[in-house]
Amino acid sequence: MMLSTVYTTLVWTISFLFTCYAGYYFAVALFGLRKEDPIPEAAPTRRFAVVVAARNEEAVIGHLVESLLAQDYPRELFDVIVAPNNCTDHTAQAAAQAGATLFHCTAPVRSKGEVLTQVFDHLLTQPYDGFCVFDADNLVDPGFLRAMNNALAKGARLAQGYRDSKNPHDTPISGCYSIYYWMINRFYSRARGKLGLSAIVNGSGFMVSASLLREMGGWHTYTMTEDIEFTTQCILRGERAMWVPQAVTYDEQPLTFAQSWKQRKRWSTGMIQGTALYLGPLVRRALTRKDPAAADHAVFFLMPVMTVLLVISALAGGIHWLAASPALLFPRTQVFFQLFFSLSTAILSAFAVVVLEKKLHPAIWKGIFFYWVYILSWIPINLLCLVKRTTTWEVIPHTRSLSFSRLDGR
Repeated sequence: MMLSTVYTTLVWTISFLFTCYAGYYFAVALFGLRKEDPIPEAAPTRRFAVVVAARNEEAVIGHLVESLLAQDYPRELFDVIVAPNNCTDHTAQAAAQAGATLFHCTAPVRSKGEVLTQVFDHLLTQPYDGFCVFDADNLVDPGFLRAMNNALAKGARLAQGYRDSKNPHDTPISGCYSIYYWMINRFYSRARGKLGLSAIVNGSGFMVSASLLREMGGWHTYTMTEDIEFTTQCILRGERAMWVPQAVTYDEQPLTFAQSWKQRKRWSTGMIQGTALYLGPLVRRALTRKDPAAADHAVFFLMPVMTVLLVISALAGGIHWLAASPALLFPRTQVFFQLFFSLSTAILSAFAVVVLEKKLHPAIWKGIFFYWVYILSWIPINLLCLVKRTTTWEVIPHTRSLSFSRLDGR
Protein backbone atom coordinates (compact mmCIF):
# COMPACT_ATOMS: atom_id res chain seq x y z
CA MET A 1 0.00 0.00 0.00
CA MET A 2 2.82 2.40 0.90
CA LEU A 3 4.67 1.63 -2.37
CA SER A 4 1.48 2.19 -4.30
CA THR A 5 0.98 5.57 -2.61
CA VAL A 6 4.58 6.59 -3.32
CA TYR A 7 4.22 5.53 -6.95
CA THR A 8 0.95 7.38 -7.39
CA THR A 9 2.33 10.57 -5.83
CA LEU A 10 5.50 10.41 -7.93
CA VAL A 11 3.72 9.81 -11.22
CA TRP A 12 1.08 12.47 -10.59
CA THR A 13 3.72 15.02 -9.57
CA ILE A 14 5.84 14.36 -12.65
CA SER A 15 2.76 14.36 -14.87
CA PHE A 16 1.70 17.71 -13.43
CA LEU A 17 5.16 19.23 -13.99
CA PHE A 18 5.37 17.87 -17.52
CA THR A 19 1.86 19.11 -18.32
CA CYS A 20 2.77 22.61 -17.08
CA TYR A 21 5.98 22.53 -19.14
CA ALA A 22 4.25 21.37 -22.32
CA GLY A 23 1.30 23.69 -21.70
CA TYR A 24 3.61 26.70 -21.43
CA TYR A 25 5.28 25.90 -24.75
CA PHE A 26 1.91 25.31 -26.41
CA ALA A 27 0.51 28.61 -25.13
CA VAL A 28 3.54 30.56 -26.33
CA ALA A 29 3.55 28.75 -29.68
CA LEU A 30 0.03 29.98 -30.40
CA PHE A 31 1.46 33.48 -30.83
CA GLY A 32 3.39 32.12 -33.81
CA LEU A 33 0.07 32.07 -35.65
CA ARG A 34 -0.30 35.84 -35.41
CA LYS A 35 0.65 38.14 -38.26
CA GLU A 36 4.21 39.39 -38.19
CA ASP A 37 4.97 43.09 -37.81
CA PRO A 38 7.06 44.41 -40.73
CA ILE A 39 10.41 46.03 -39.99
CA PRO A 40 10.57 49.50 -41.63
CA GLU A 41 12.95 49.96 -44.55
CA ALA A 42 16.06 51.98 -43.75
CA ALA A 43 18.75 53.51 -45.91
CA PRO A 44 21.64 51.04 -46.42
CA THR A 45 24.30 52.82 -44.37
CA ARG A 46 25.57 50.24 -41.85
CA ARG A 47 28.86 48.48 -42.49
CA PHE A 48 28.96 44.72 -41.95
CA ALA A 49 31.60 42.05 -41.60
CA VAL A 50 30.26 38.68 -42.73
CA VAL A 51 32.03 35.91 -40.82
CA VAL A 52 32.29 32.22 -41.74
CA ALA A 53 34.18 29.58 -39.74
CA ALA A 54 35.06 26.71 -42.10
CA ARG A 55 36.59 23.29 -41.53
CA ASN A 56 37.01 20.98 -44.53
CA GLU A 57 34.29 22.74 -46.53
CA GLU A 58 35.98 22.86 -49.93
CA ALA A 59 32.91 21.40 -51.66
CA VAL A 60 30.47 24.10 -50.53
CA ILE A 61 32.32 27.23 -49.42
CA GLY A 62 32.55 28.70 -52.92
CA HIS A 63 28.80 28.83 -53.44
CA LEU A 64 28.29 30.47 -50.03
CA VAL A 65 30.80 33.21 -50.83
CA GLU A 66 29.16 33.75 -54.23
CA SER A 67 25.74 34.18 -52.60
CA LEU A 68 27.20 36.65 -50.11
CA LEU A 69 28.92 38.73 -52.77
CA ALA A 70 25.60 38.85 -54.66
CA GLN A 71 23.83 40.65 -51.79
CA ASP A 72 21.41 43.44 -52.65
CA TYR A 73 23.49 45.82 -50.57
CA PRO A 74 26.21 48.36 -51.40
CA ARG A 75 29.38 46.34 -52.00
CA GLU A 76 31.57 48.90 -50.25
CA LEU A 77 29.60 48.39 -47.02
CA PHE A 78 30.41 44.75 -46.33
CA ASP A 79 33.35 42.36 -46.26
CA VAL A 80 33.21 38.57 -46.48
CA ILE A 81 35.71 36.94 -44.12
CA VAL A 82 36.30 33.18 -44.03
CA ALA A 83 38.28 31.62 -41.16
CA PRO A 84 39.52 28.19 -42.28
CA ASN A 85 40.61 26.04 -39.34
CA ASN A 86 41.92 22.49 -38.85
CA CYS A 87 41.48 21.83 -42.57
CA THR A 88 42.94 18.89 -44.47
CA ASP A 89 41.46 19.97 -47.81
CA HIS A 90 41.54 23.14 -49.93
CA THR A 91 38.88 25.16 -48.11
CA ALA A 92 41.08 28.26 -47.89
CA GLN A 93 41.94 28.23 -51.59
CA ALA A 94 38.30 27.70 -52.61
CA ALA A 95 37.13 30.57 -50.40
CA ALA A 96 39.82 32.95 -51.65
CA GLN A 97 39.16 32.00 -55.27
CA ALA A 98 35.46 32.80 -54.78
CA GLY A 99 36.37 36.28 -53.50
CA ALA A 100 36.51 36.02 -49.70
CA THR A 101 39.11 37.54 -47.40
CA LEU A 102 40.87 34.90 -45.29
CA PHE A 103 41.48 35.10 -41.55
CA HIS A 104 43.95 32.59 -40.12
CA CYS A 105 43.68 31.72 -36.43
CA THR A 106 46.90 32.38 -34.54
CA ALA A 107 46.22 29.89 -31.72
CA PRO A 108 44.88 26.32 -31.75
CA VAL A 109 41.08 26.06 -31.95
CA ARG A 110 38.81 23.10 -31.19
CA SER A 111 35.37 24.54 -31.88
CA LYS A 112 33.45 27.17 -33.81
CA GLY A 113 33.16 29.27 -30.66
CA GLU A 114 36.94 29.44 -30.31
CA VAL A 115 37.29 30.47 -33.95
CA LEU A 116 34.76 33.27 -33.46
CA THR A 117 36.65 34.48 -30.39
CA GLN A 118 39.80 35.07 -32.44
CA VAL A 119 37.98 36.51 -35.45
CA PHE A 120 36.03 39.04 -33.38
CA ASP A 121 39.07 40.04 -31.33
CA HIS A 122 40.56 41.13 -34.65
CA LEU A 123 37.44 42.65 -36.24
CA LEU A 124 36.40 44.71 -33.21
CA THR A 125 39.38 46.99 -33.87
CA GLN A 126 37.84 47.94 -37.23
CA PRO A 127 34.93 50.30 -38.02
CA TYR A 128 32.07 47.82 -38.47
CA ASP A 129 28.52 48.39 -37.27
CA GLY A 130 27.49 44.74 -37.22
CA PHE A 131 28.66 41.20 -37.77
CA CYS A 132 26.71 38.46 -39.55
CA VAL A 133 27.68 34.84 -38.94
CA PHE A 134 27.11 31.90 -41.27
CA ASP A 135 28.13 28.28 -41.60
CA ALA A 136 30.18 27.27 -44.63
CA ASP A 137 27.45 25.03 -46.09
CA ASN A 138 24.88 27.86 -46.22
CA LEU A 139 23.42 29.82 -49.10
CA VAL A 140 22.16 33.32 -48.33
CA ASP A 141 19.19 35.18 -49.76
CA PRO A 142 20.17 38.40 -51.58
CA GLY A 143 18.09 40.49 -49.17
CA PHE A 144 19.80 39.26 -46.00
CA LEU A 145 22.10 42.23 -45.30
CA ARG A 146 19.40 44.75 -46.21
CA ALA A 147 17.06 43.08 -43.70
CA MET A 148 19.72 43.16 -40.98
CA ASN A 149 20.47 46.80 -41.78
CA ASN A 150 16.76 47.49 -41.17
CA ALA A 151 16.97 45.59 -37.86
CA LEU A 152 19.99 47.65 -36.75
CA ALA A 153 18.17 50.85 -37.69
CA LYS A 154 15.22 49.75 -35.55
CA GLY A 155 17.53 49.31 -32.56
CA ALA A 156 18.34 45.59 -32.63
CA ARG A 157 21.70 44.62 -31.20
CA LEU A 158 21.18 40.90 -31.72
CA ALA A 159 19.00 39.42 -34.45
CA GLN A 160 18.20 35.97 -35.83
CA GLY A 161 17.10 35.44 -39.41
CA TYR A 162 14.89 32.76 -40.94
CA ARG A 163 16.75 29.46 -41.13
CA ASP A 164 15.51 27.54 -44.15
CA SER A 165 16.80 24.32 -45.68
CA LYS A 166 18.96 23.74 -48.73
CA ASN A 167 18.02 20.06 -49.08
CA PRO A 168 14.66 19.33 -47.41
CA HIS A 169 13.72 16.65 -49.95
CA ASP A 170 16.91 14.55 -50.05
CA THR A 171 16.21 11.99 -47.29
CA PRO A 172 13.80 11.46 -44.38
CA ILE A 173 16.45 12.85 -42.02
CA SER A 174 17.05 16.03 -44.03
CA GLY A 175 13.27 16.43 -44.15
CA CYS A 176 13.01 16.05 -40.36
CA TYR A 177 15.71 18.67 -39.79
CA SER A 178 13.95 21.06 -42.14
CA ILE A 179 10.65 20.60 -40.31
CA TYR A 180 12.45 21.05 -36.97
CA TYR A 181 13.90 24.42 -38.04
CA TRP A 182 10.60 25.58 -39.56
CA MET A 183 9.01 24.84 -36.18
CA ILE A 184 11.70 26.82 -34.34
CA ASN A 185 11.23 29.71 -36.77
CA ARG A 186 7.47 29.94 -36.35
CA PHE A 187 6.64 28.56 -32.92
CA TYR A 188 9.75 29.61 -30.99
CA SER A 189 11.33 32.74 -32.44
CA ARG A 190 8.32 34.26 -34.23
CA ALA A 191 6.05 33.59 -31.25
CA ARG A 192 8.49 35.15 -28.81
CA GLY A 193 8.94 38.13 -31.09
CA LYS A 194 5.20 38.79 -30.82
CA LEU A 195 5.43 38.56 -27.01
CA GLY A 196 8.43 40.85 -26.62
CA LEU A 197 10.63 37.96 -25.52
CA SER A 198 13.90 36.85 -27.10
CA ALA A 199 14.26 34.79 -30.23
CA ILE A 200 17.01 32.19 -30.11
CA VAL A 201 20.26 32.37 -32.04
CA ASN A 202 20.51 28.98 -33.71
CA GLY A 203 23.99 28.73 -35.13
CA SER A 204 23.80 30.51 -38.45
CA GLY A 205 22.19 33.46 -40.16
CA PHE A 206 22.37 35.83 -37.19
CA MET A 207 23.63 39.35 -36.63
CA VAL A 208 25.25 40.94 -33.59
CA SER A 209 26.05 44.63 -33.37
CA ALA A 210 29.61 45.78 -32.89
CA SER A 211 28.55 47.92 -29.93
CA LEU A 212 27.14 44.92 -28.06
CA LEU A 213 30.19 42.76 -28.71
CA ARG A 214 32.49 45.53 -27.53
CA GLU A 215 30.49 45.89 -24.31
CA MET A 216 30.79 42.13 -23.79
CA GLY A 217 34.54 42.21 -24.36
CA GLY A 218 34.28 40.10 -27.50
CA TRP A 219 32.97 36.59 -28.05
CA HIS A 220 33.53 34.21 -25.15
CA THR A 221 31.62 30.92 -25.21
CA TYR A 222 32.69 27.66 -23.61
CA THR A 223 29.99 25.05 -24.25
CA MET A 224 29.40 22.78 -27.24
CA THR A 225 26.49 24.98 -28.37
CA GLU A 226 28.01 28.42 -28.70
CA ASP A 227 24.85 29.83 -30.29
CA ILE A 228 22.55 29.04 -27.37
CA GLU A 229 25.22 30.11 -24.90
CA PHE A 230 25.67 33.48 -26.61
CA THR A 231 21.89 34.01 -26.63
CA THR A 232 21.89 33.31 -22.90
CA GLN A 233 24.76 35.69 -22.19
CA CYS A 234 22.87 38.44 -24.02
CA ILE A 235 19.59 37.76 -22.18
CA LEU A 236 21.46 37.96 -18.87
CA ARG A 237 22.51 41.47 -19.93
CA GLY A 238 18.91 42.44 -20.63
CA GLU A 239 19.21 42.10 -24.40
CA ARG A 240 16.67 40.46 -26.72
CA ALA A 241 17.38 38.68 -30.00
CA MET A 242 15.09 40.27 -32.59
CA TRP A 243 13.31 37.93 -35.01
CA VAL A 244 14.02 39.03 -38.61
CA PRO A 245 12.24 36.61 -40.98
CA GLN A 246 13.17 38.65 -44.06
CA ALA A 247 16.83 37.63 -43.54
CA VAL A 248 16.80 34.12 -44.99
CA THR A 249 19.59 31.53 -44.85
CA TYR A 250 19.48 28.11 -46.51
CA ASP A 251 21.28 25.47 -44.46
CA GLU A 252 22.44 22.00 -45.55
CA GLN A 253 20.90 19.27 -43.37
CA PRO A 254 22.44 15.88 -42.47
CA LEU A 255 21.41 13.00 -44.71
CA THR A 256 21.67 9.96 -42.44
CA PHE A 257 20.50 9.01 -38.97
CA ALA A 258 24.12 8.33 -37.94
CA GLN A 259 25.12 11.89 -38.86
CA SER A 260 22.06 13.22 -37.05
CA TRP A 261 22.83 11.17 -33.94
CA LYS A 262 26.39 12.52 -33.83
CA GLN A 263 25.31 16.13 -34.28
CA ARG A 264 22.47 15.98 -31.79
CA LYS A 265 24.74 14.43 -29.15
CA ARG A 266 26.81 17.60 -29.40
CA TRP A 267 23.68 19.73 -29.13
CA SER A 268 22.47 17.76 -26.12
CA THR A 269 25.85 18.07 -24.43
CA GLY A 270 25.75 21.82 -24.99
CA MET A 271 22.27 22.03 -23.48
CA ILE A 272 23.38 20.11 -20.39
CA GLN A 273 26.46 22.32 -20.05
CA GLY A 274 24.31 25.42 -20.50
CA THR A 275 21.81 24.25 -17.89
CA ALA A 276 24.60 23.76 -15.37
CA LEU A 277 26.17 27.16 -16.11
CA TYR A 278 23.20 29.44 -16.70
CA LEU A 279 19.95 28.08 -15.24
CA GLY A 280 20.71 29.56 -11.81
CA PRO A 281 21.65 33.04 -13.12
CA LEU A 282 18.57 33.08 -15.38
CA VAL A 283 16.24 32.24 -12.49
CA ARG A 284 17.88 34.89 -10.30
CA ARG A 285 17.50 37.54 -13.01
CA ALA A 286 13.89 36.52 -13.64
CA LEU A 287 13.08 36.89 -9.93
CA THR A 288 15.14 39.96 -9.04
CA ARG A 289 14.68 41.97 -12.25
CA LYS A 290 11.19 40.68 -13.09
CA ASP A 291 12.59 39.81 -16.53
CA PRO A 292 10.16 37.65 -18.55
CA ALA A 293 12.79 36.87 -21.20
CA ALA A 294 15.08 35.41 -18.54
CA ALA A 295 12.20 33.36 -17.13
CA ASP A 296 11.31 32.09 -20.60
CA HIS A 297 14.92 31.11 -21.32
CA ALA A 298 15.16 29.37 -17.94
CA VAL A 299 12.19 27.22 -18.98
CA PHE A 300 14.09 26.41 -22.20
CA PHE A 301 17.01 25.09 -20.14
CA LEU A 302 14.70 22.77 -18.19
CA MET A 303 14.58 20.42 -21.17
CA PRO A 304 17.27 17.97 -19.88
CA VAL A 305 15.55 17.95 -16.47
CA MET A 306 12.19 17.15 -18.06
CA THR A 307 13.74 14.26 -20.00
CA VAL A 308 15.05 12.73 -16.77
CA LEU A 309 11.68 13.17 -15.05
CA LEU A 310 9.92 11.53 -17.98
CA VAL A 311 12.20 8.49 -17.79
CA ILE A 312 11.81 8.28 -13.99
CA SER A 313 8.04 8.29 -14.43
CA ALA A 314 8.21 5.52 -17.03
CA LEU A 315 10.52 3.40 -14.84
CA ALA A 316 8.31 3.92 -11.79
CA GLY A 317 5.31 2.82 -13.80
CA GLY A 318 7.10 -0.29 -15.03
CA ILE A 319 8.22 -1.27 -11.54
CA HIS A 320 4.73 -0.69 -10.15
CA TRP A 321 3.08 -2.82 -12.81
CA LEU A 322 5.69 -5.56 -12.45
CA ALA A 323 5.22 -5.66 -8.68
CA ALA A 324 1.45 -5.78 -9.06
CA SER A 325 1.35 -8.44 -11.74
CA PRO A 326 3.80 -9.39 -14.50
CA ALA A 327 0.86 -9.74 -16.85
CA LEU A 328 0.06 -6.04 -16.38
CA LEU A 329 3.57 -4.83 -17.22
CA PHE A 330 2.49 -3.73 -20.69
CA PRO A 331 -1.28 -3.38 -20.88
CA ARG A 332 -2.05 -3.51 -24.58
CA THR A 333 -4.63 -0.75 -24.67
CA GLN A 334 -2.38 1.72 -22.83
CA VAL A 335 0.65 0.92 -24.99
CA PHE A 336 -1.38 1.22 -28.19
CA PHE A 337 -2.91 4.50 -27.03
CA GLN A 338 0.47 6.03 -26.13
CA LEU A 339 2.00 4.92 -29.43
CA PHE A 340 -0.93 6.24 -31.42
CA PHE A 341 -0.99 9.54 -29.52
CA SER A 342 2.75 10.24 -29.91
CA LEU A 343 2.77 9.14 -33.55
CA SER A 344 -0.28 11.18 -34.54
CA THR A 345 0.85 14.27 -32.59
CA ALA A 346 4.28 14.26 -34.26
CA ILE A 347 2.89 13.71 -37.76
CA LEU A 348 0.09 16.26 -37.41
CA SER A 349 2.37 18.95 -35.96
CA ALA A 350 4.94 18.32 -38.71
CA PHE A 351 2.24 18.53 -41.38
CA ALA A 352 0.81 21.70 -39.83
CA VAL A 353 4.10 23.59 -39.89
CA VAL A 354 4.81 22.45 -43.45
CA VAL A 355 1.45 23.88 -44.52
CA LEU A 356 1.84 27.08 -42.50
CA GLU A 357 5.30 27.73 -43.92
CA LYS A 358 4.07 26.91 -47.46
CA LYS A 359 6.64 24.12 -47.84
CA LEU A 360 4.31 21.36 -49.01
CA HIS A 361 6.01 19.18 -51.64
CA PRO A 362 5.62 15.50 -52.57
CA ALA A 363 9.15 14.73 -51.32
CA ILE A 364 8.61 16.25 -47.85
CA TRP A 365 6.15 13.51 -46.84
CA LYS A 366 8.97 11.14 -45.91
CA GLY A 367 10.20 13.75 -43.44
CA ILE A 368 6.69 14.24 -42.04
CA PHE A 369 6.16 10.52 -41.41
CA PHE A 370 9.68 10.00 -39.99
CA TYR A 371 9.41 13.01 -37.68
CA TRP A 372 8.01 10.81 -34.89
CA VAL A 373 11.24 8.78 -34.81
CA TYR A 374 13.34 11.94 -34.94
CA ILE A 375 11.58 13.46 -31.92
CA LEU A 376 11.54 10.28 -29.80
CA SER A 377 15.23 9.64 -30.49
CA TRP A 378 16.01 12.78 -28.48
CA ILE A 379 15.22 10.79 -25.31
CA PRO A 380 18.09 8.25 -25.60
CA ILE A 381 20.41 10.97 -26.90
CA ASN A 382 19.76 13.17 -23.85
CA LEU A 383 20.13 10.21 -21.47
CA LEU A 384 23.42 9.14 -23.05
CA CYS A 385 24.80 12.66 -22.81
CA LEU A 386 23.88 12.85 -19.13
CA VAL A 387 26.17 9.86 -18.62
CA LYS A 388 28.87 10.57 -21.20
CA ARG A 389 29.06 13.97 -22.83
CA THR A 390 30.47 14.75 -26.25
CA THR A 391 33.60 16.85 -25.76
CA THR A 392 34.96 17.12 -29.31
CA TRP A 393 33.51 18.94 -32.29
CA GLU A 394 33.13 16.31 -35.03
CA VAL A 395 32.73 17.37 -38.63
CA ILE A 396 29.45 16.59 -40.41
CA PRO A 397 30.30 16.19 -44.13
CA HIS A 398 28.66 18.75 -46.41
CA THR A 399 28.47 17.67 -50.03
CA ARG A 400 25.36 19.42 -51.41
CA SER A 401 27.21 21.76 -53.75
CA LEU A 402 24.38 23.99 -54.99
CA SER A 403 24.39 27.53 -56.28
CA PHE A 404 21.62 29.83 -55.07
CA SER A 405 19.91 29.72 -58.47
CA ARG A 406 19.49 25.93 -58.19
CA LEU A 407 17.66 25.93 -54.86
CA ASP A 408 14.34 24.07 -54.83
CA GLY A 409 11.13 25.55 -53.45
CA ARG A 410 12.14 29.20 -53.08
